[in-house]
Amino acid sequence: MKAQTSERRRWRASSAETLPFQQVVQHLATPCWISDREGQIIWVNDAWVAYTGADVDAIRTQGLKGLHDPAVYGDVVRKWLSVKAAGVADEMVFPLLKRDGTLRPFRTRVTPIRGQDGQISHWFGTNIDIFAQSEAEAQLRSSQEQLQEVFERAGEGIFITDADGRLLDVNAAACAMLQFTREELLAKSVWDLVDHIEHDALTDARRQDDSLRDWTIRRKDASFLVVEVSSRRLSDGRRLGVARDVSARRLADQEERQALTAMVGEQAARASEAERQFRRFWDASRDLFVIVSNIDGVPRLINERAWTETLGYAPERILSTRLLDLVHPEDRERTLAMRHDRLAERPYFGFENRYRRSDGEWVWLSWNVVRDGDLAYCNARDITEQRTVQENLARSERQFRLLVAGVVDYALFMLSPDGIITNWNAGAERIKGYAAHEIIGKHVSVFYSDADRAAGLPAIALGAAKEHGRYEAEGWRVRKDGTLFWANAVLDAIRDEDGDLVGFAKITRDITERRNAQLELDRAHAHLAHAQKVEALGQLTGGVAHDFNNLLMVMGGHAELLRVRIGENARALRSLDAITAACKRGQDLMRHLLAFARRQRLKPAVVSLAERAAGLRALLISSVGASVTVVVDCPADLWPVEIDVNEWELAMLNMAFNARDAMPSGGTLSIAARNLTAPSGELETGPHGDVVELTISDTGLGIPADILPRVFDPFFTTKEVDKGAGLGLSQVYGFVQQSGGRMTVQSELGHGALMTLYLPRATADLTAPMQPPPLSPPSALDILCVEDNPDVADVAIGLLEHLGHHVQIVNSATAALRMLEHGPQPDLVFSDIVMAGEMDGLALARQIRKRWPVLPVLLATGYSKRAEAIGHEFPILGKPYQIAELTGALSAAIAAKH
Repeated sequence: MKAQTSERRRWRASSAETLPFQQVVQHLATPCWISDREGQIIWVNDAWVAYTGADVDAIRTQGLKGLHDPAVYGDVVRKWLSVKAAGVADEMVFPLLKRDGTLRPFRTRVTPIRGQDGQISHWFGTNIDIFAQSEAEAQLRSSQEQLQEVFERAGEGIFITDADGRLLDVNAAACAMLQFTREELLAKSVWDLVDHIEHDALTDARRQDDSLRDWTIRRKDASFLVVEVSSRRLSDGRRLGVARDVSARRLADQEERQALTAMVGEQAARASEAERQFRRFWDASRDLFVIVSNIDGVPRLINERAWTETLGYAPERILSTRLLDLVHPEDRERTLAMRHDRLAERPYFGFENRYRRSDGEWVWLSWNVVRDGDLAYCNARDITEQRTVQENLARSERQFRLLVAGVVDYALFMLSPDGIITNWNAGAERIKGYAAHEIIGKHVSVFYSDADRAAGLPAIALGAAKEHGRYEAEGWRVRKDGTLFWANAVLDAIRDEDGDLVGFAKITRDITERRNAQLELDRAHAHLAHAQKVEALGQLTGGVAHDFNNLLMVMGGHAELLRVRIGENARALRSLDAITAACKRGQDLMRHLLAFARRQRLKPAVVSLAERAAGLRALLISSVGASVTVVVDCPADLWPVEIDVNEWELAMLNMAFNARDAMPSGGTLSIAARNLTAPSGELETGPHGDVVELTISDTGLGIPADILPRVFDPFFTTKEVDKGAGLGLSQVYGFVQQSGGRMTVQSELGHGALMTLYLPRATADLTAPMQPPPLSPPSALDILCVEDNPDVADVAIGLLEHLGHHVQIVNSATAALRMLEHGPQPDLVFSDIVMAGEMDGLALARQIRKRWPVLPVLLATGYSKRAEAIGHEFPILGKPYQIAELTGALSAAIAAKH
């Protein structure tokens, strides 16, 4: 000890002489350290302290073991001893513990420092963070594997050739299509496969960068197959092609052409008959038919008899006159504007205007126009009598509206052309609150809010009614007492016989209740749509979860077995670490999706949120960092709730991390709870009655209004790439929903966010925390493993045999029962739940309990809807699992039967 103290003093003394070197290294962004010749750390730079939180004094008192992953610490020590013995510079890769408790991989380079006597006096070390590099390598390998999987599993034939047409690679579909083995095809070129009469076309096609056409291909049995090939030249000169069997399409095309020829002949005969009938109709109709040029407006073809009878002109006069020249002068501008606007907007429209007869009288015509290129196909009907009736009816209707002053359900009143109120009925007084003598003579804008008046809405309404004859709108209107109501307002322009504007008739209805009902209906539809989306995602997630977790089981299990077998190969261990990490991320991803879809298997317990929040406070403080102040206000008298504690803590951490990210400059994270009795209907959805309201709020940046409705959607995130997967809040939402509660979010930009969880009050007593007794790993067991997936079965056998157990494997529940009936009884049955056949794992377990009640059964599943209802009937081990989890599950299953 005295020697080490003396050594540190000598180093401090020598540091004064090497001050420039020390200053440079002290402020490097890379963690650096200096040790004595034996490896005792005597100096670290600022970057080391910032990352690990350990200075020299802390290292001297606590050592370096706490900064390393316990799983690889022994390898680190052995590597250091070999480097020290060699006395030369070297490097190693191992995880280093960050001050927030996370491990990140580092490449450590150590270099000996020699004194004047040539002997090693110190060691200088640098640590470089290679986390991003490790992640990128893992993603690259995954992408390559996925591309190869797509290539092999494609349903259409895929091939790759060199520049001369020799086949370099083909997939299984190509081999099946052509009846050759892969080796046989790779010995050929496209020239060997394509019919020789198409070789010239093949030469032309291969000169092109992209080609798509049908080819006749000779198969192995000498038969010919017609395939459609889409190919592209790659940048390195190779060519990628996709082939699809179109023989059936060729036959169908031939039959279709024959049928088409027959149909054309039949249609020609029908067309001739239809033309003859149409000519009869054309000549007999009293409606006016005309084909007009859109360029000059002169008719090209008319039904002459109808035109002559209606307007009195000879056909020659009509066919040489612009129709617009016959239009009434007052209608001409409107007709031109309508023709210009409607022809540009849509191919079909209708209108009415007046035309001059040969005797000088005016005829009202109602037109229907269909545009086709430069021609317009029109028909018109004489509606002069109908218009006269309509005008008389309009005058009667205006007179009738003047007699409805006694109506009380509608506000009916008249306005001058300038918008001044000229009369008032009882309904208007009831709805708007003004007596007649209080309002007559005032402008209609008095019923509008200040904002609507500033926006010019009263003038817009009057102008639209004057121009179009009618204006209808809904909006907030103001009563005499200042209260608002939602109104449906109709404004009709009133004109005299000469068409001059004499005023307006206005009808206003109070539809506040109807609007509120519609809003409630819209909210209900939104909730229904969201529920349907969650159910659809749940169906999809549940459908793929089992197979996906089986894949992770195969990957992770083999990684664990390989880790045992490869020894101390650092490079291989890094690869296994990457595989294990990828499996863990995949497991977390599926867990979050199942949580959002309310399909995860919860383990609810009746707990006190006050106690749980107090226990979680320290973890939250360390997780969000020193710049965020955590305030917890959960009174001790909170009602108990029934939740899965682990999922609740994960939900709280997810919301805390979101709050931290929303406060880059620091702030306050507040957690509060209270008892609340919510009457039925007060909460839009979710529980009513006694609930515990739990709020999590921050003082951060807030959430934009357009993003707020999507914050609970899976994979939706506004964070940068690699900063979040968008599953945090979706996990929280799914957990709360599955726990029988409801969750809301409120936020404004610049004013932080407020998350509120409503959890129903538990009716049972608090669940006492149980500490399971320590279980020793079971000794060598005879285990019957039931698994219908060969890859998963192979992993399970490997893990069980690694633990020292003897394993027999069967691939169905039926086979397992036969073995139990006729063979020696095992110590335990380890079965998957989801299996093909009439009996799945759960049915097998119940048969075993009925027939062999003392035989332990352990079930495993990646995901099973049936597993949600098992409860505590049988122990369940979730896939993917690791050796430690398997050992614990086996111990628990054996202990439960003893």
